[in-house]
Amino acid sequence: MRPSNQPTPAYAPGLGHSLKSLLPYLWPKGETELKTRVVLAGVALVISKVANVYVPFIFKHLIDQLGHAGTLAALPLGLLAAYGLARVTSQAFAELRDGIFAKVAQRAIRSLALKTFRHLHALSLSFHLERQTGGLTRAIERGAKGIEFLLSFLLFNVIPTLVEIGLVAVILWTLYDWRFALITVVTIGLYIFYTLSVTEWRIKLRRQMNESDQSANTKAVDSLLNYETVKYFNNEEHEAQRYDGALKIYEVAAVKSRTSLAALNIGQVVIIAVGSTLIMAMAAAGVIYGDAAGKHLTVGDVVLVNAYLLQLYLPLNFLGTVYREIRQALIDMEAMFALLSVGAGIEDKPDAKALHATAAEVTFENVAFGYDARRPILKGISFTVGAGRTLAIVGPSGAGKSTISRLLFRFYDVNSGRILIDGQDIRDVTQKSLRAAIGIVPQDTVLFNDTIEYNIGYGRAGASRTEIETAAGLAHIHDFVAALPDGYHAMVGERGLKLSGGEKQRVAIARTILKSPPILLFDEATSALDSRTEREIQTNLMEISRQRTTLIIAHRLSTVIHADEIIGLEEGRIAERGRHDALLAANGRYAAMWRRQQQAVDHVAEDSSMDSSPAMAK
Repeated sequence: MRPSNQPTPAYAPGLGHSLKSLLPYLWPKGETELKTRVVLAGVALVISKVANVYVPFIFKHLIDQLGHAGTLAALPLGLLAAYGLARVTSQAFAELRDGIFAKVAQRAIRSLALKTFRHLHALSLSFHLERQTGGLTRAIERGAKGIEFLLSFLLFNVIPTLVEIGLVAVILWTLYDWRFALITVVTIGLYIFYTLSVTEWRIKLRRQMNESDQSANTKAVDSLLNYETVKYFNNEEHEAQRYDGALKIYEVAAVKSRTSLAALNIGQVVIIAVGSTLIMAMAAAGVIYGDAAGKHLTVGDVVLVNAYLLQLYLPLNFLGTVYREIRQALIDMEAMFALLSVGAGIEDKPDAKALHATAAEVTFENVAFGYDARRPILKGISFTVGAGRTLAIVGPSGAGKSTISRLLFRFYDVNSGRILIDGQDIRDVTQKSLRAAIGIVPQDTVLFNDTIEYNIGYGRAGASRTEIETAAGLAHIHDFVAALPDGYHAMVGERGLKLSGGEKQRVAIARTILKSPPILLFDEATSALDSRTEREIQTNLMEISRQRTTLIIAHRLSTVIHADEIIGLEEGRIAERGRHDALLAANGRYAAMWRRQQQAVDHVAEDSSMDSSPAMAK
């Protein structure tokens, strides 16, 4: 277990925090075109809302003139044209606003998604070992969709509607009476409060429905997959009762959800109806008796105040759904921003310089390390791999062999001591230059779900086809690839599953050859292969390691007998060191491990011989 040193902070979704985090992407530095689009979209929004607010004015005057018109000649064509123009202007500029702002929104989504993706690659290995990759990609996907929804509905629907409510209240107060404004604001306020309160309750019911539905499906699938077991124990009725129990919970929640929806709709209608009735009563009284100032209202005034209330109500008709979606969008966005707030863990120093690996001598100087401070893995390891020489590290599982490779790549920093390459502490150089100087052939070669050409070419971006084929030839895989129907364009499948273990290892070797690093690291590179393939791959590895500084981490001792020095690790310390012959002569742990492995090989050979004998054949 390797606990992360950078725990993901817990965030409470908040509108203010989300908008503050989004603002730099909506007004990006150095992007004049995008800033212009923001301004133009704002202008289009203002024009659309002004036209929308002005429509009831035109409607009022139209009604008043029609009430006094006695002939067709008195038909108010100008007002009719103005009414149509205002309607068109309101809708057209709303659409224009969306079109202008679309590039700003999509650029913000793209920038944030790309930033998060890059940040994930910059995080330490400990973070990724404890996180599910699917969950990370979903966080990016949902976060991007959350941003798009928030921009679409919040900035251009909810907030403008609230501004319009304030604008209408001011108009009603100015033209008529403060009571008109008060009734309008109170009606809309009660509508919003009631809708959000009931929606909050319905969200909990919906969550119960989803959980019970998932539980019922899980029980059903589990029961059917274990059909024989159910039959063995005559538990059909027991399984039916379990399934029905989950369905009952769903039934209760579903009934409550549907009932609450009816209550929500009825409540909304009542609130709007009461508000509209009060407005209409006040306007009608104004027509008959006059307002507070003694001024008589017209029929057009009655239509105007009623139109304003209905006009404000329509955008809020889907407030419950929008509120629920905004809440979810905020949660998804905060999940993305939470990822961005996680510290990288392993970072370059501000003054870090590129590594200069000329001789490529590797030195571990009294290195101590543990994934958890309470459980040290390496305890004062010291060794040097001279330029162009080969060092092998062997030992039982859990001795810390693979930890050495992770420290050399600087996936983790040592707790104490130093790791040097040509006298340069790897913590003082850039990670990019450090990893460019090291090539690895791992035990489990994972390939991209792409072509063989792409996977080999991954060793050096931009390599030509000729260079890729040359590297494949040196790795002894060119003939195999050339014989495939699609050649180098053959797809390897997810994680390279279409290739055998030996073929995948040769692709990994070709990739490393193409990279052409001065330092090579073979981390249990042949342990998962059969003996014949292992010998072939081992020959390939020895070929490419000539004249390069090489570290071999191995469990099978037969793969390291050619090493210039062999280090035996045990419980995080160097128990033995020397060449193969000297370690055998010392008759210590290495010699004992060698004898055990040789006996195992002999037993396998005997079994194979017996399987192929005539007596066994009979």
